Amino acid sequence: MMSEADIVQTVARVRGGEADAWGVLYQELAPSVFRLCRRALPTRQDAEDATAEIFMKARLRLTQYDSERPFRPWLYSLAANHCWDELRRRRRQRETAGDLDALSAESPEPGPLTQLLAEQNRRDVRSALARLSDRDRLAVVMRYYAELSYEEIAEVLGVTSSLVGVLLLRARRRLRGMLDKEGRA
Repeated sequence: MMSEADIVQTVARVRGGEADAWGVLYQELAPSVFRLCRRALPTRQDAEDATAEIFMKARLRLTQYDSERPFRPWLYSLAANHCWDELRRRRRQRETAGDLDALSAESPEPGPLTQLLAEQNRRDVRSALARLSDRDRLAVVMRYYAELSYEEIAEVLGVTSSLVGVLLLRARRRLRGMLDKEGRA
C-alpha cells in the first residue's frame, strides 16, 4: 500500500505527463473506490461502472487537486459525490417510471452453508443500507467501508464533523432497528 506521500508524488508525475503513473494510481486506489461504490450502489456492475467513471472524472479534474492536501480524501469525495448523484438520478427515474425494483440488491450464487449465511448477512445489511437516506448511507459507507475520518466525511457532505457524528449515530440506530425487526441482529 502506497503512503500518502508516494501518492502525491505519483500525482505529480501524472501532472508531468507520465502516462504510466496514472496506471499506478489506478491499481493502488481503484479497489478502495470500488468498495465504497459497492456499498453505496445497488449492484456490483453499478459499482464497477462507477469506479471507472470516477477515475475518468479524477483524471479530468486532476488540475483542481491541491497537492498540499491528501489525495485519497479528494478522490473519495469525487466517488461519494458521484454515487450520491447516481442515487438521486435513479430516484428521479424511479419516481417517474414507478420502478420500485431499481435499487434491489443483487444476490450472487450461494456456496456452502457458511458462505450462504455470510451472504445472507451481507444482503440484509445492504438492504438495510439501501433504506437509509442517501446522506446517511454515504456517511456510513465512507466511515465504515472507506474508513474516512469524521472531518473528511464532513468535507465531502458539506456539513460539520459534529453533524457527521449525529448522522452516523442515527444511521446505526436505524440499521440496528431494521435488522432487529427482521430478526437479523
